[in-house]
Amino acid sequence: MQINRSVTRFVVSLVAIAAMATASVRAAEDQKASAEKEKELLAILRSDSPKAEKAITCKLLAIHGSSESVSDLAELLADEQLSSWARIALEAIPGSVADEALRKAAASLEGLLLVGTINSIGVRQDANAVDLLATRMKDSDAEVASAAAVALGRIGNESATTTLRDSLATAPVKVRSAVAEGCVLCAERLHAAGKSDEAAEIYDEVRKAEVPQQRIIEATRGAILARNEEGIPLLQELFHSSDKKMFQLALGTVREFPGGTVDKALATELASATPDRAALIIQAMADRPETVVLAAVLQAASDGPKEVRLSALNALGRVGDATCLSTLLDAAIEADTDLSLAAKASLAELPSEKVDAQIVALLPKADAKSYPLLIELVGQRRIDAVPELLGALDHSDDKVRSAALAALGETVSLKRLSILVSQVVAPKHPEDAAVAQQALKAASVRMPDREACAAELAVALDRASGATKSTLLEILSDVGGTKALTTLGAAAKSADPELQDTASRLLGKWNGVDAAPVLLDLAKTAPAEKYQVRALRGYIGLARKFTMSDPDRAEMCQKALDISRQPAEQKLVLDVLALHPSAEALTLAISAMQTPGLKQDATQATLVIAQKIGGKVDVSEQLAKAGLDKVKVEIVKAEYGAGSTQKDVTAVLRKHVGDLPLIALTSSNYNTSFGGDPVPGNVKRLRVQYRLNGKAGEASFAENDLIILPMPK
Repeated sequence: MQINRSVTRFVVSLVAIAAMATASVRAAEDQKASAEKEKELLAILRSDSPKAEKAITCKLLAIHGSSESVSDLAELLADEQLSSWARIALEAIPGSVADEALRKAAASLEGLLLVGTINSIGVRQDANAVDLLATRMKDSDAEVASAAAVALGRIGNESATTTLRDSLATAPVKVRSAVAEGCVLCAERLHAAGKSDEAAEIYDEVRKAEVPQQRIIEATRGAILARNEEGIPLLQELFHSSDKKMFQLALGTVREFPGGTVDKALATELASATPDRAALIIQAMADRPETVVLAAVLQAASDGPKEVRLSALNALGRVGDATCLSTLLDAAIEADTDLSLAAKASLAELPSEKVDAQIVALLPKADAKSYPLLIELVGQRRIDAVPELLGALDHSDDKVRSAALAALGETVSLKRLSILVSQVVAPKHPEDAAVAQQALKAASVRMPDREACAAELAVALDRASGATKSTLLEILSDVGGTKALTTLGAAAKSADPELQDTASRLLGKWNGVDAAPVLLDLAKTAPAEKYQVRALRGYIGLARKFTMSDPDRAEMCQKALDISRQPAEQKLVLDVLALHPSAEALTLAISAMQTPGLKQDATQATLVIAQKIGGKVDVSEQLAKAGLDKVKVEIVKAEYGAGSTQKDVTAVLRKHVGDLPLIALTSSNYNTSFGGDPVPGNVKRLRVQYRLNGKAGEASFAENDLIILPMPK
């Protein structure tokens, strides 16, 4: 046994060593590939390539670059077009070489190029640049000085912090905002490092300085959070401020505040706030679900100004529990529609399992107002309470019965689906029929086993009568699946005209190619010709809408043509072939040219298909056999318009000329293709003078017609 364990440990060690070796090999391979890529990129930078290409190269060096790239990138820092792109790479390349290059550039550049370079130094948090930045912070260019101040803030070490604090009161007005921003950044680093007292001192300095309000807002937030619970009085001051921005700052800061002490302060503020502010405070309280003072929100939901109650009722949906049920139920049956809807929405969302049990327990003793509401909640919360809902089906109040049926539709399982089936097939109260049907549909479409559900509905179909049969067929169509499909197919061929009509209509809009065999059979054997036509059109629609292989689509189209009796359906098939061009579609369209009365449409379809696939497949032989040889097309003149107002569109048509007498524009809409409507509100025509193989011809086309040039005689 000991030997086996030793062997096992040995094998595991070998596997681990092998994995580490594999990882090392991969890392080495990746490093080698990156180095090779870097050489390729540097070759581009050193070449005469366009600057646009060099810009992308710089971006790629942010991924593949190393210290080897720094000198080449540094040379671009003075280039107005490439400086920012070079800095993208320099900011990302590890090591001190990139820092040195940026510091060197910052000593010589000016203006916006210098500003950008200083920004990059800040991004890299280069501690060795503090002296340089301190000097630049005194620059006569306010933008340069401001960039230096912010960069010092990003570095945030002791030296940078001291420099910024010393400059806060004396910096020029144009630079002081940036200095304050730098101070705030330094304070944030100190707070994150656990030096909250020092951070609070800096925040207070910024708050008291003559700086823009945005800096004061940032510093005030920091001062509150850095002090933790000792910052609550300052937070409360903001809640009382007449400045809306400060009040908004309080709302935002309280959402970040740790611990639960601040929640008690919020509850206190809620009691004395004006209604508009109280409503906002409640939402801030609700965003702290772990520590919220729920009693305060409940009290606000029970009485007070409407806007406060609405906010509180809404908040209870997020932070409430079972103790809130009574308050919400009372509000939900109030006469005020807004309050009622808000309470109902929260009742549906109330996050507590105990709530479900309480709702069921309240049902037997509920009064006339609350009973329908409780039943509605059973449905909304998907509570398993079938026995209680069954009892409600015998209630004298139709509102109660309707609510019970709807709730059953949301909660009943497949095993108990028969409850709703019975209510549809033989309703105890005829006035409940529509609600029962909707409930059965809602239940059926959510059943996980749709085949079993369809089987039960199919059995019910035999027991139903009149319009109920059609209703069940509608539900079967929504359920879908094999059983539903075969049931609809059988109903479409039954002796009942109403079932024939309903089933054939539903099959015609079936959302799946699995209905193709049923529709094809129905197109051949339906009791009435109108249903045969409907089925055939549904079958053609499947070939048009759904994804399938080219041979399968062509086979469907061939079968449709074989049984089509009217040109209307035959033309629909040709539309499908043109919409989904393929070699098989071309063969079928050419074949259709031999059908009496279909030659012109089939010829158009053939030309359209040939043009679409001509670049991929050699169609010349097929077209020649069909009498549609390739031709030389020349557009002599083309005009589009009405009456004396004509727009010359010769150049447009010439752009779309091919080697077939078909011109396919960029859009089926002439106005779009020709750059606008020359005569708005009037019926227009396109007139074309052309030559086919040198023979002159002329043709006129109604607006938006397919442009097929007739062969001149």
